[in-house]
Amino acid sequence: MKRKASLSLDLDNQWSYMKTHGDSGWESFPSYLDVVVPRILSMLEERNLKITFFLVGQDAALEKNHAALRLITDAGHEIGNHSFHHEPWLHLYSDEEVHAELQHAEDVIEAATGVRTELFRGPGFSLSPGVLRVLKARNYRFDASTMPTYLGPLARAYYLRSAKLEGEEREKRAKLFGTWKEGLKPVKPYQWELEAGDMLEIPVTTMPWFKLPFHLSYVLYLSSFSSVVANLYFRTALRLCRMARFGPSLLLHPLDFLSAQDVQGLDFFPGMKIPLENKLQRVGHYLDLYAKAFEVLPMGEFAQSLTQSSYGPLPKRKL
Repeated sequence: MKRKASLSLDLDNQWSYMKTHGDSGWESFPSYLDVVVPRILSMLEERNLKITFFLVGQDAALEKNHAALRLITDAGHEIGNHSFHHEPWLHLYSDEEVHAELQHAEDVIEAATGVRTELFRGPGFSLSPGVLRVLKARNYRFDASTMPTYLGPLARAYYLRSAKLEGEEREKRAKLFGTWKEGLKPVKPYQWELEAGDMLEIPVTTMPWFKLPFHLSYVLYLSSFSSVVANLYFRTALRLCRMARFGPSLLLHPLDFLSAQDVQGLDFFPGMKIPLENKLQRVGHYLDLYAKAFEVLPMGEFAQSLTQSSYGPLPKRKL
């Protein structure tokens, strides 16, 4: 019998990548949602996959994005909260600021999609004790903001090497994608021990033991050098998860479904120079491998399966 696993997509928009990168013009909120959302939904429908889309509140607040966002819920996919402003320095917010950020996102996401979400992933894997306290106080079912890898500083350096940021703006991004200490966190789901009670954490899965990322943005970047090596890398990651006896939580991004042909100004992002047809073929291939290896669920269903697991209680971790 296949182990249960989850699949999610952080619906970061063009403006949010520009904002994090420090590019001008993001304040007009340029969007590719009308292009990428139907493309993603078509690929998922072909494979009969239901997943979780983590939405940014600022996108849900804009009327021009409502049609694309409504397509997601109309297709039966699950909705999560990816913050309102999509600032990867969420860990610098006060508890009061986090409360306001989450509530604002909840309200506009519900208005745009009809769904009041209780699922959360922080932008740029940003997390803090304050964020966890607020999530617990607001009755969120789980957090999915951690990615246990030692390579966060390398990813940050790659992302920011072409950015024009100085002083405070650069300091805000000092922990983008986390520090090397993220690699010390567990790969498997666990419970955070909070004063108000436990909070389920579902990490973005990295390779067991090695802590190497294998969400599709990484694999696609590797495929730009060698599709054979990328395929072996992804297969190895799935095999290691089976050996470790758990189902992974695989992450997608919109740019996995876009190329430089579709959107200008994001050439710095890994894999954007892969021709679109080739890129979509590779994404489809990786999704097929994932669905063949595991029973793929939206994250809410996956979380429920963890609480009903016959393997006993999840391990706990203190802040």
